[in-house]
Amino acid sequence: MSSIKKNFIYQSAYQILIIVLPFITSPYVSRVLGPEKTGVFSYSYSVANYFVLFAMLGINNYGNRMIAAVRGDRERLNRTFSSIFSLHFLLSLLVVVAYFAYILLFPIQYKTFAIIQSLYIIAALFDINWFFFGIEEFRLTFTRNTLVKILTVVAIFTFVHTQDDLWKYITIMAAGSLISQSMVWLVIRKYVTFVKPTFAELKSHIVPLLVLFVPVIAVSIYRVMDKILLFHFSTEAQVGFFEYSERIINLPLGIITAFGTVMLPRMSNITARGDTQQGRKYIASSMLFVMFMAYALSFGLAAVSKDFAPVFFGSAYEPSGIIIACMAVTIPFISFANVIRTQYLIPSCKDKVYILSVGLGALVNIVINLILIPRLHALGAAIGTIFAEVTVCIVQSIAVREDLPVFSYIKNSFYFLASGAIMFGAVFIVDMLTERSIPAVVLEVITGAAVYLTLSFIYIRFTKNSVMMDAFKRLFQSKK
Repeated sequence: MSSIKKNFIYQSAYQILIIVLPFITSPYVSRVLGPEKTGVFSYSYSVANYFVLFAMLGINNYGNRMIAAVRGDRERLNRTFSSIFSLHFLLSLLVVVAYFAYILLFPIQYKTFAIIQSLYIIAALFDINWFFFGIEEFRLTFTRNTLVKILTVVAIFTFVHTQDDLWKYITIMAAGSLISQSMVWLVIRKYVTFVKPTFAELKSHIVPLLVLFVPVIAVSIYRVMDKILLFHFSTEAQVGFFEYSERIINLPLGIITAFGTVMLPRMSNITARGDTQQGRKYIASSMLFVMFMAYALSFGLAAVSKDFAPVFFGSAYEPSGIIIACMAVTIPFISFANVIRTQYLIPSCKDKVYILSVGLGALVNIVINLILIPRLHALGAAIGTIFAEVTVCIVQSIAVREDLPVFSYIKNSFYFLASGAIMFGAVFIVDMLTERSIPAVVLEVITGAAVYLTLSFIYIRFTKNSVMMDAFKRLFQSKK
């Protein structure tokens, strides 16, 4: 079995796991805690997450890329890992100190929860996922994360029973992150040997890390800041509605982004070898495969959202339905940009394009959020996210149009757009003919999947689309 296929299976299996487990816990947690307490969790986590971003300082993409480029040379691998991690650890310590200074010196709300959330920042000290992704060792991360996720679910059902147990819920989630990041250190010596880095080696990573940190912060503006703005310009309940809507969008989207995670080290290695032709083939195949899934997820979630939100989370979360439908629009744009970013921009060190695109996206998001959140609340934040993701996708596509056949990618995936629209119509009819209930939602999902897959099969079978037929073969049969 090819390494890409194995790694994609591991990543997809993990993403499926984190889809299935929330389907078990979310209905319980949303009902036990309620929208307001959920909003408090989301707000306190969002603030802590900003400090985590500074602790990581763009290392996920940079470390992945650097490790992938030198993984064939053990000596260079040792020195590269040691210097990157040492710099990361020192910077993370400073961020931990800064976070506790923030808690102690400023009159912040929910101080107790903020202290518990510090476990996420401490966990960032030990985060070396970028190393294992760089050497394409996904099995270890899959095993570790699976174990921790299952233990987390057990702990939630065991200890979280009332709204007063919010602190327990936060502790379980944050401690799970710390345990997960710490476990890999038990086996790290099998893959790399730590050597004392020189000051010059540490210094050489600072500028590249800062360059890749800019887009991380920019992306966080429309992935994290929207919740903070909602908290200040609206209510805790609106933060809760947006939080669970975003979770539903991110769960299936994780399968698509998992593909980018798998392909980034492979494309970085191919780029380092100068094999441009092979790289272009991978991108074309990846784009078609990813858009096939993206349109299914986008139209599918939009179609079932009205019934899904109150049935799944409880009647108190009915406003989340329209927010889910609205944010589902972002899935094709996120997916398209993800392929360009992880398989071309980052491996090719075209960081300026990456920074420009997410920077403009962040600017658009801030402007729209400031205008719409006070008026439309969570729906305004969702609209701001749509415009941000569309901006990022368009800017990246324009920037690479002379290097990649962008319009060809769009043309090849158009049939899946049409299939998704037809699927949406079919699910809408089922919705009109049924009462809101769990069986009705299940029927809608089955109907949508059947329609979309049937139309896709007809397209591939009768048009003999060589691009689509070759996509899976090329992606999953290469052993290089």
